[in-house]
Amino acid sequence: MFNDVFYDSLGLMLFMLNPFLLIVYLIDLIEELDAKTFAKMLIRAGLISGACYITFAILGNEIFDTVFKADFASFQIFGGIIFLITGIKYVFDGNKAIKKLRGEPEYVQGGIVMPIMVGPGTISASIVVGQRLDYIPAVIIILISLVICITTVIILKNIYTRAKTRNESLVLKYIDILGRVAALLIGTFSIEMIMNGVKTWVGKF
Repeated sequence: MFNDVFYDSLGLMLFMLNPFLLIVYLIDLIEELDAKTFAKMLIRAGLISGACYITFAILGNEIFDTVFKADFASFQIFGGIIFLITGIKYVFDGNKAIKKLRGEPEYVQGGIVMPIMVGPGTISASIVVGQRLDYIPAVIIILISLVICITTVIILKNIYTRAKTRNESLVLKYIDILGRVAALLIGTFSIEMIMNGVKTWVGKF
């Protein structure tokens, strides 16, 4: 079970979840919430996300073909556009853009899940993992990825809190730069998703 395909798939899920980018998008919550509240909120969001990942890993393209009556390529195109809009908003508005996307505080868990943890990239990765491996290894990969991601973000929050008290201006500047770079990467990845979706869709004709 633990072969090259397993580790490649694990790397794919971790790359899409990327806790180092996730913490940038949650920086306002990291500043506003205490460690215990933040951890509980993140774990709940992780449980919701995990259920979505496992569903797509097991059912795969059948969800689009049977339930939505749509092609997966269409999802790639639309998902790429959503990702692109998110990246553009972050470039110009910074973390305020993500705060607007999350909505009101009472819906914060859902706001973290969509579109931050459950997005076009993670859903696509879940489908790929489900296609590469049997159900049990695919589920194990998803659970390991979530545990690593959530644990890393919680640790990074503690590091950020301690570092900010010592040198707040430097930390905030670093976070802002990291966020802008992350937005550029997301924009680049979104264009790639759109192009792949268009190629797949056109190739059917």
